[in-house]
Amino acid sequence: MLTRRLIVCLDVKGARVVKGVQFVGLRDVGDPVALATRYESEGADEITFLDISASAEERSTLLDVARRTAEQLFIPLTIGGGIRTADDVARALRAGADKVSVNSAAVTRPEVLTESADRFGAQCVVASIDAKRDEQGVWRVWVKGGREQTPLEAVAWAQECVSRGAGEVLLTSIDRDGARIGYDTDLTRAVSNAVHVPVIASGGAGRAEHLVEAIETGHADAVLVAGILHDGVTTVRALKDVMRSAGIPVRDIPVEVAA
Repeated sequence: MLTRRLIVCLDVKGARVVKGVQFVGLRDVGDPVALATRYESEGADEITFLDISASAEERSTLLDVARRTAEQLFIPLTIGGGIRTADDVARALRAGADKVSVNSAAVTRPEVLTESADRFGAQCVVASIDAKRDEQGVWRVWVKGGREQTPLEAVAWAQECVSRGAGEVLLTSIDRDGARIGYDTDLTRAVSNAVHVPVIASGGAGRAEHLVEAIETGHADAVLVAGILHDGVTTVRALKDVMRSAGIPVRDIPVEVAA
């Protein structure tokens, strides 16, 4: 059985890591380079940087931070936020990213997924989908950092993203983001069962058992964690211990790090 990945997300604004609830109420939680290297030492499988403001100036800052971080990391790094073209993907990869996450731009112009996959390979292209239930209970896709609703239905949109070249789906429940009440396993399972690429569950982690539920009930291939690590509620090592105890295969923490 394939190992399940634990990914740590760092939302970056102004060269600092911030965290909020449902994409608002942001607060400073630290230096991105220091946090990324610390989480790697604790056993994180991947790091994801998201530029949550996505202006041209912020994206330039993020690429500089990513470059400095990539020099220190030995695990994969994903960069997202403000990626609009295949040339933006190229810049992120040159800065040291292993994968690039595309969200709003894919909704505006889905061809960017195909163009990026054709140039760099599907394994480099992550379709980032922010979803929220509407009044009818339908999961709608939101863009621009969760500020604008689209008519797209999340499961169908995930299928289209994959058909256009995305090699992975980062699926965030806006309803659960920062709430720490558990991932939206219904949403995660619906998307996981509809696509043939890995799906990363995001939004809602409050304790280790939530990660187990996302994988066992939500059929997620990976889980993304942020706030509970930034606030010192738990550690990567502790989360992986619970996952392992539940029978979920995870990558071992290197002996020299675990000692």
